[in-house]
Amino acid sequence: MLAETICSAASAAGLGIAAVTAYRKRFLAATRIAAYSLVPVGLVLTGVVEWVSDIAFKPSVWLGFGVLGLAWLLFLTTRTVERRRGTTREERRAARAARNEAVAPAAAAPPLTSGIPGERPRTKPSKPKKEQAAGPGDDFSDIEAILKKHGL
Repeated sequence: MLAETICSAASAAGLGIAAVTAYRKRFLAATRIAAYSLVPVGLVLTGVVEWVSDIAFKPSVWLGFGVLGLAWLLFLTTRTVERRRGTTREERRAARAARNEAVAPAAAAPPLTSGIPGERPRTKPSKPKKEQAAGPGDDFSDIEAILKKHGL
């Protein structure tokens, strides 16, 4: 009940400010102010204000937010530990497969790593790209063209 009254008062004040702004012949600004001032009344009429106030004052809802926050924190902690180890899921699977293959050799695809935790697979070094050689006048030719276009 209190939230609805506050929203209605805020809307009435906003519409008053919009009327004064329109009186000063600033119609575009007045229309924008009127639009913003109608939002609280619209939220009250749709029931959003009641829903938010029900959520804000229930301890069980805040407990639920706390549990979600704890789950998020645990997830981030595990991801951080995983990144500090320097291994990915695929590398750990390959290492596990290599250990299993060493115990019972089978005709399977070779693993990406040798099975040592933290070892990265070897890749070919990439070739450096050739840079285009720029002449002494090429660096500022586009700037000179812009300056000439503007008469400077």
